[in-house]
Amino acid sequence: MAEKPQKQGKKQQAPEAAAPANVKPRANLKEGSRLRQRFHKEVAPALMKELEIPNPMAVPRLHKIVINMGVGEATQNAKVLDPAASELGQIAGQKPVITRARKSIAAFKVREGMPIGAMVTLRGDRMYEFLDRLINVVLPRVRDFRGVSTKSFDGRGNYTLGLRDQLIFPEIDYAKVDKLKGMNVTIVTTAKDDNQARALLKNFGMPFRAA
Repeated sequence: MAEKPQKQGKKQQAPEAAAPANVKPRANLKEGSRLRQRFHKEVAPALMKELEIPNPMAVPRLHKIVINMGVGEATQNAKVLDPAASELGQIAGQKPVITRARKSIAAFKVREGMPIGAMVTLRGDRMYEFLDRLINVVLPRVRDFRGVSTKSFDGRGNYTLGLRDQLIFPEIDYAKVDKLKGMNVTIVTTAKDDNQARALLKNFGMPFRAA
């Protein structure tokens, strides 16, 4: 008798190709939406009660976050912008744009159109994810931290926070930093005034300094 042909096993799948070493995996933005979910479930209802707002659509909310890193030395050597832009990209998780001087200033040897820094504008989940890290991870790493100022609002519901260096962000490798670079973080909200914006950020957990 002829032997019965043996059943073939399941076809083996080809192994997935490894990602190139120089390509970083894309950040999981679903984790960043944690703060957005908290806004809808906790912060918005609390603000409606605190500010006596009857319409849920009128509740102040985040609009965008702008991170601006000025590099004064770029007026003498444009190459110093490369590491600044790279570090800002690591911090924000988004490619920055180069900022240029709007007008010439002879005293500082600045010409109109000259590159002077880098900037990133965050919206959506990236915005919420950054604010989450800023409040819960970055600011607690500041030496002798006693809270952020309550006087840094601009009168139109926007808040600007100055950070002295980039090393407080865990994404930055201390060994690869050639020079400390400060930056401004501007949180733009839909609030009608500073009181509404302050209440919004406070409910998010912004550690304001005690008066």
